[in-house]
Amino acid sequence: MTTQLPLWVTIPGTLLLTGGGLLTVIGSIGLIRLPSFFARMHGPSLGYTLGAGCVLISSMLTSSALLDRAVLHELVIAACIFISSPVTAMMLMRAAIYRTVAGERGTRPFGPE
Repeated sequence: MTTQLPLWVTIPGTLLLTGGGLLTVIGSIGLIRLPSFFARMHGPSLGYTLGAGCVLISSMLTSSALLDRAVLHELVIAACIFISSPVTAMMLMRAAIYRTVAGERGTRPFGPE
């Protein structure tokens, strides 16, 4: 069974998918190109979060048009991504700060002295 999506769904869905892919690629390039760990944290965390958001909105729009009803289960996925991504980035940054400070003091950051 083939169904054709209306133009009002196809254009925004295509733009959102393209934008999400570009944001994710830009975040990946930032992960490779930026010089320090602290600078590298911003590219992927922002790029992946916004990229995933664009892809999920496109999925909601397309699925809702195909099924002729509102499809909202992608909101649960988006909530999990939008909550876990910044928390993970913050925990990694705190661990890196702790290791940097411990290295400057000449102590071992983890384990016995």
